[in-house]
Formats: sequence, C-alpha cells, structure tokens
Amino acid sequence: MPKIDIAAVPERKGSGYPAPFHEPCMNRVRKALGDAGGLSQFGVNLLTLAPGVWSSQRHWHSAEDEFVYVLSGEVVLVTDKGEEPLRAGDCAAFPKNDSNGHQLVNRSNADALCLEIGSRTQDDVCLYPDIDLMIDAKDHVFTHKDGTPYPKR
Repeated sequence: MPKIDIAAVPERKGSGYPAPFHEPCMNRVRKALGDAGGLSQFGVNLLTLAPGVWSSQRHWHSAEDEFVYVLSGEVVLVTDKGEEPLRAGDCAAFPKNDSNGHQLVNRSNADALCLEIGSRTQDDVCLYPDIDLMIDAKDHVFTHKDGTPYPKR
C-alpha cells in the first residue's frame, strides 16, 4: 500500500450523536486514516481536539477493543476511576466488554492530537453509562436504552 497523504484525507467534523449529546463534540475533527489505506478489520483515526472539545460521550463497547495514543498536547481521560491527564507519548487501552466507560476531554489551552485505533465488528453495541444512549453496529441508529430511536438531527 502506498504512503497515505494525510493532507488529502477528508476531515469529519462533529458527531452523529442526537441532540443535545452532540454539542460537546461539535468541533472534534477526525481523519479516517485506516479507511484511506483500505483497512477493513480495524479503524485508525487521527483525532484533533481543540480546547474544550470532547472526543465522545463517555462510552464502552461490547465487542470492540479501542486504543488511543496522544501524539501532541494534553487531554483528560475520564473513566469510572476519575480523571487522569494524558500527555504526548501517553496511551490508554479499552478492552471490549469492559463497562468502565471512557472519553477524552481537552481542558488545555492548545489543540491535542491523538491516534485512535479500534476493532470493527458488526456484533458490537456501544453503551453510554452517563446518559440514556446506545447504538448497535448492525443498524447504526442511536436509541434510548429501551430501544426507542432518537429523532435525526
């Protein structure tokens, strides 16, 4: 596979979360490097978080592993155990089916750049422990935890 031209990879800004859950993530920017390289078994994203921006709502996956590596800047990792700063060179791993939800929040005054890596499976359900939200990888529809769909934004 030839070298990926990162500058040519399209940016995806914001999130698909239903209102109002999308608001803290409105200015997050992802570049799907794995997709650009033709990968299908796992995803690789280059994530840019401006000051005050969240990577996601706090979540966990039933069937997907996740890994994050901080390339530059500083973020706060939020889990059930509390908050922990992650700086350039730090990393964290999130095994599948571990209900200790996680998210990254940029509370610094500068952009943070992270590499996100995660497996891809159609058997995954992503759950959000702090809010009434879940999504099934089979249909990619955000629902309440009782299965009722949220309206599209």
